[in-house]
Amino acid sequence: MLEFREIDISDKETVTAALRRSDFMGCEYSFANNMAWRRLAGYKIAFYKDFYICCGFDTEDGVPRCAFPAGGSDYADVIGELRRFTSKLGKPLVLTGVTERSLDILNELFTGEFTVEPDRDGSDYIYNVSDLIELPGKKYHSKRNHLANFNRLSYRFESITDINTDECIAFCTETYNGRSSDDYSLTVEQFAINTFFSYFRELGLSGGIIRIDDRIAALTIGEQLNSETFCIHIEKADTSYPGIYAGINNCFAKSAAADFRYINREEDMGLEGLRKSKLSYHPAFLLMKNIVTFK
Repeated sequence: MLEFREIDISDKETVTAALRRSDFMGCEYSFANNMAWRRLAGYKIAFYKDFYICCGFDTEDGVPRCAFPAGGSDYADVIGELRRFTSKLGKPLVLTGVTERSLDILNELFTGEFTVEPDRDGSDYIYNVSDLIELPGKKYHSKRNHLANFNRLSYRFESITDINTDECIAFCTETYNGRSSDDYSLTVEQFAINTFFSYFRELGLSGGIIRIDDRIAALTIGEQLNSETFCIHIEKADTSYPGIYAGINNCFAKSAAADFRYINREEDMGLEGLRKSKLSYHPAFLLMKNIVTFK
């Protein structure tokens, strides 16, 4: 029987082991992300045999939304258990973050038993690490110009450590000054950022900052996501400095992700400005996701 509860830092070893077995590339398959963003939709977790399941219960329509399970191999068993669980709630089973790889599994096991809705807003942007480091060819001409402007600044790049964590928190807090306190998404984001910093070491995160005039002008946080992918969770910058986003992006790619093949810069959530920005870095591909609803 499934028993969902709130995620805790003590779950890291068990959850991480399950995620490694599946080696999924989606940004939702990160213990750090699951823990930091747990308030976004009332996310809770459950374990079923070898599987790890993360599910959001605070949804607009009251229907729980579960990430495609990770860790095990008997999907007929775990999906059946999830269907029984949601049926007792009087709801259909809805799975999110379903990639083509996962959809193939469902089609083989449950042909004709579900509908599929493409989730473009939730699809992840995947980049070649070498592209973000080298910015090669004509398509990156404008990015090289932004980086050249940044390189004219007198800056210093350094890793996030216990010594500068408080400064990082203060810098992130400043980015919310003057913004609406009624925006729940901002409150959730602040909680996520605080979680990342509060458990920075325990979560196994990496981070980098740009200093200009001895003050933090930009910061970013990420981690290894799967065997060949590094994931960027946070990127904040003071845009009064020309090329600052190009600078922190390039510096951190060199520092933290050089040994990986891909960088996952997560989804755009349907935000036009964010989508334009992510596309401007020319992803190698979009990790397309779907929402599956069982009948």
